[in-house]
Amino acid sequence: MTYVLKALAPQLAHVRNGNRRYDVTIAVRDSRSDPAAARQAVHDLVTADQAHIVLTMAGTQVLPAVADACEELGVPCLSTTFPWQAYVHSRGADRGHAFRWTYHFAWGLDDIATVFARMWEQIDGPHTAGCLWNDDLQGTLLRHHEYGFAPVTSARGHTLADLGPYREPAADFHTQVGRMREHGVDIVTSAATATDLALFHHQARQAGLRPRLITCSRWLTYPHTHTTTAPGTHYELADARVATLVYWSPNHPYRSSLDGTTCADLAHAYQRDTGESWLQPLGLAHALVETAHHALTTANDPTDHAAVAHTLAGTSLATIAGSLDWKRGPTPNIALLSLAGGQWRPGPKGPNLVIVTNHDAPDVPVTGELQPT
Repeated sequence: MTYVLKALAPQLAHVRNGNRRYDVTIAVRDSRSDPAAARQAVHDLVTADQAHIVLTMAGTQVLPAVADACEELGVPCLSTTFPWQAYVHSRGADRGHAFRWTYHFAWGLDDIATVFARMWEQIDGPHTAGCLWNDDLQGTLLRHHEYGFAPVTSARGHTLADLGPYREPAADFHTQVGRMREHGVDIVTSAATATDLALFHHQARQAGLRPRLITCSRWLTYPHTHTTTAPGTHYELADARVATLVYWSPNHPYRSSLDGTTCADLAHAYQRDTGESWLQPLGLAHALVETAHHALTTANDPTDHAAVAHTLAGTSLATIAGSLDWKRGPTPNIALLSLAGGQWRPGPKGPNLVIVTNHDAPDVPVTGELQPT
């Protein structure tokens, strides 16, 4: 997010709405990855900085705190990065509930389950998939009988075997490895951190078990080299060739609504300016800013919170992350992004993400075939 704000700063210095030009100030506050600090950050943005819209890409615990604080203070909020069911249910609401001030774009747990099942099915099938899910919010949502993985995967003929909840960070996975053997699991699906998934893979290998495929929906949307410096983790995950969801990549065929920048352009600029490889959230951060800019330039009054929120609710916009349409979401306040499926492969410059299925995102080109271990 920091990189995108810096890169787009010249275009964000002001917005033109109708015949009027408004100066724009960008204020940044640190949540410190703590829900209480996040609420205080929102309070400071609204009261001290007089924010007219709040943008966030925070994690599972912090993002709901930011959204709830914005709802309480009556300021528009736009967020992204985790499934819409988590966004809704972690805030104590049910599907169909309409928030007044807070809006989100992402994908659903059902969308992840569908993409993962499509990748499992590239290795024969149907399968018994071992579920390596924690005992926290993520694991609870993934296990949910109505909007978790089971309704999607069972309808496609697969069986889910819960390997048992674990507390993060994990110290041992021998129980889960034993259940993997007990259930005859040949595929594992997870939402683990890179470190925990590497530990599981290592202990499974020690026990003589090797999943033909691991799908992971959480940290492995990033290269594992960005989440830990531990060489053992890098070795294990490179060896595992983890498959994951792909919501943005340089190969996605989209352009910025601000200046026509392509996905490839953005990834190249990021790599040139930072010396680091591109990251999937880069495209979502850019789309956040695009959508906020659109709301401020088209609202009846960009200085009026209600007018900005009303505009977000009716927004349909082609962004660098794809088309976002809040009028056609699965529930109020949500716009959906399509998912492709990818697999991490070891390469000379580090992990390389190859697109292996695009059934639900046909505009995204497939760049390779799935490789079981």
